[in-house]
Amino acid sequence: MSFVLREVSVRHASAARADLGHALNAVTLTIEQGEQIALIGPSGAGKTTLLHTLACAHPPTSGEFSVFDTQPWTLQHAARHVLRARLFLAPQTPPLPPRQRVVTAVLAGCLPQWGFWKSIASLIKPRDADTAYDALARFDLQDKLYSRVDRLSGGERQRCGMARLLVSNADAFLVDEPLSALDPTLSRQTLHTLQAEAATRNATLVCSLHQVELALEYFPRIIALRDGRVVFDAPRAEVTQEMIAALYRNAKNDAPAAVTTPVLEPAETHFA
Repeated sequence: MSFVLREVSVRHASAARADLGHALNAVTLTIEQGEQIALIGPSGAGKTTLLHTLACAHPPTSGEFSVFDTQPWTLQHAARHVLRARLFLAPQTPPLPPRQRVVTAVLAGCLPQWGFWKSIASLIKPRDADTAYDALARFDLQDKLYSRVDRLSGGERQRCGMARLLVSNADAFLVDEPLSALDPTLSRQTLHTLQAEAATRNATLVCSLHQVELALEYFPRIIALRDGRVVFDAPRAEVTQEMIAALYRNAKNDAPAAVTTPVLEPAETHFA
């Protein structure tokens, strides 16, 4: 079992006052190892907070939460750090130092499994550059291996962050809006690559998306959030146009265009 949440509530990390409410409200979910799940919902629904909670970055204010059959917030700091090494959180804007070379930024995904001295040595002269090259090649970004991060476009930075994910040895990929700066072709390539990598290592993939049509096309399970609550949690074959319309109703900035639910078998998956 990857994740179990029972009536979990989480306050906004920046909320200094209790009256600002919760970003997640009484969320109950069970996520099996190796599942591939899309999170959808309007902006402010709680998708990012849920991903950070799964990554053990935000402690719940109430409820029960376990990761790999362990309750992370009962562990000592060092033990929780070891647990976090099995989780890769990929934010929408990757934390890539602007003056760093792409090869070094990608290989940072290896740091949890490297020792201290190898990590320091790699900052001076990148180790395993071939590993970084191969990861970048899966996103057609291999020609940027020795470019500086601040010379990359927004979409290239996003794909660089995904390459960092590929070189990690994580057992769960928690990916926040990986397609926001990508064109349709690159968006599909990115989803293909993420799903193929997750399937190869039986890693859990939880991905938040604003592209509802791609969520329905690529992911066998859809979790919809609104106002910090789970609106529905269903196989994609059971998600209807009416459910999508109700989810985004009156959400001014996020109401999608008419979505046609793809005609796919529930068990079908998309791999590169």
